[in-house]
Amino acid sequence: MTLNIPLEEALAALTAAAEPDRVEQMVAYHKQSRPVLGVPNTALNDITKAWRQDLSLADRLSLADELWKTDIFEARIAAAKLLTQARIKEDTEVWNLLQSWLPDFDGWAIADHACMAAQKRLVADPARLDDVETWTTSDHIWTRRAALVACLPWAKLNHLKPEDQARRDRILGWAASYVPDRNWFIQKSIAWWIRDLSKHDAEASHSFLAQHGDAMKPFARKEAGKYLKTPVAAKPADQNASPENL
Repeated sequence: MTLNIPLEEALAALTAAAEPDRVEQMVAYHKQSRPVLGVPNTALNDITKAWRQDLSLADRLSLADELWKTDIFEARIAAAKLLTQARIKEDTEVWNLLQSWLPDFDGWAIADHACMAAQKRLVADPARLDDVETWTTSDHIWTRRAALVACLPWAKLNHLKPEDQARRDRILGWAASYVPDRNWFIQKSIAWWIRDLSKHDAEASHSFLAQHGDAMKPFARKEAGKYLKTPVAAKPADQNASPENL
């Protein structure tokens, strides 16, 4: 594990895997103003898997930091994938680096890959939920959204231990606090959490929607109840409402 990969070599590997015909479609789909190379996700997976196997943790941290700073779409996703691993000894620097990226989140794709890395670090040390709680009151919508996305593992647990039940209840409290926020991505994050929870604890999802569903946007309420045996009907949209408020 002594191999060192300079940033230039890493970017060359990403560029070599790029499919230029994909660029225009990816820019439009992800609404990107930053450079996009056109690298398929399967290729990113293969490249970053090899890097994780070949590099020490210190070198992965350094390369991830450098890749992120390039502000290239695929480089930022690769940076997150470099740090997505369940077992990492002495992972404080990994957690700190992931948190340092929060202010840069400006779209779901890069944010979700970084949140997948954060999920692993939260499961490894649930005390970090104290850090995540500070995200929930950020002025930055993508940081607030990340709090729920990074905590999705607690929506997916079965047969919870008391401490995990307390953590789930805590996160549901954050989701409830988001309900008055009319931003589409925030509403979507609530719906995502409750929808995933419904596969493992339908009663808790029903309870959340009974308390907060009427205050959610119709699309979010419907999405949250997608997998419930008794579907939760969306409220009729206000015909006089402007599109951004729907």
